[in-house]
Amino acid sequence: MAILKIARMGHPVLSRPALPIADPGAPEIARLIVDMVDTLVDANGAGLAAPQVHVPLRLVLFRVPPGREPTGQEHARSDGDSAQASALEPPTVLINPEIEPIGTGMEEDMEACLSLPGLAGMVPRHDHIRYRWTDTGGAAHEREATGFHARVVQHECDHLDGILYPMRMTDLSTLAFTSELGRSQLPED
Repeated sequence: MAILKIARMGHPVLSRPALPIADPGAPEIARLIVDMVDTLVDANGAGLAAPQVHVPLRLVLFRVPPGREPTGQEHARSDGDSAQASALEPPTVLINPEIEPIGTGMEEDMEACLSLPGLAGMVPRHDHIRYRWTDTGGAAHEREATGFHARVVQHECDHLDGILYPMRMTDLSTLAFTSELGRSQLPED
């Protein structure tokens, strides 16, 4: 078990497509998953992709905090306290995931990312998806998701294709430091 270093925007591992995992049950994949879970818990994030820890493989994990129902006020990273984060269910692990949008509905909401610390911005995402993946035993799975669940899966899977959330933003004026998001408008002259 180890806390891995998280790659930040600008590192080449975040800008290229990740490679498929040939053997989901390989011992090195099991070790990587354990280390990624430890890293996710330590960082208090909602999701983590292998490229974010400098491993260019198609592996993501995520967790949906209790009570995160589709509300329109969801984020791709939880900034709650560590006691809340440690009480979450174990992360879901997706190996070689694929996403298929269901319908044409889109929803825009704030996202943040462990690879862009201190920043957040409004990102449009499909509001309903189907995703498929393989587990560590090699079994195939499929699930539909909406709300925060759909958003976090799309966000993490984007990392597997070398895409960071600012590349999905339609209005870069919403990109801001999270420390500034609660401020009201600037005083007038």
